[in-house]
Amino acid sequence: MRTPWHQFAFGIALFACTAGCHRDMRDQPRYEAQEASDFFANGQADRPLIAGTVARGQLDAQDEVHTGKVSGKFSKQIPIPVNRELLERGHERFNIYCSPCHARTGAGDGIIVQRGFRKPPTLHQERLRQAPAGHYFDVMTHGFGAMPRYGAQLTARDRWAIVAYIRALQLSQHATLDDLPADNRDQLTKEQP
Repeated sequence: MRTPWHQFAFGIALFACTAGCHRDMRDQPRYEAQEASDFFANGQADRPLIAGTVARGQLDAQDEVHTGKVSGKFSKQIPIPVNRELLERGHERFNIYCSPCHARTGAGDGIIVQRGFRKPPTLHQERLRQAPAGHYFDVMTHGFGAMPRYGAQLTARDRWAIVAYIRALQLSQHATLDDLPADNRDQLTKEQP
């Protein structure tokens, strides 16, 4: 139950909250770009950049690791060290982001395709096996055809990890006995009846 005292207190609180507000928010005092200012010691309204800051999206924007390109052309090789850890990360990320369409084998018959979505090309076709590593990085970053871009979801390192895993998938389907180290080759030939 509200008493006159509560209504009076509410009215005072409401007045106090709105009394300091500028009624026309569009017509507030402000500085225009490159305008002189007597507020700041250097006399400029524009503030200098804070040391160590970079505009969003501009960090290493020209770096091969972040663009997949060297002198405007796709990188032929993966520009970070490829090791077991990177391949395992690529395998994990591929299964999460790529396999719904490309399938875990890279054949292009993932679950989304089985349910009617447009089929992507198999990663095992000769054209894609010969494509430079930077091509895959660029497609993941910017999208291609029906494939969406994943630049915001995947770090540059994760995209390169997926490229490394794609290369491993491609090799798994097209490797010959001569591609194996001698000790592995001997082991395989001994196991055959």
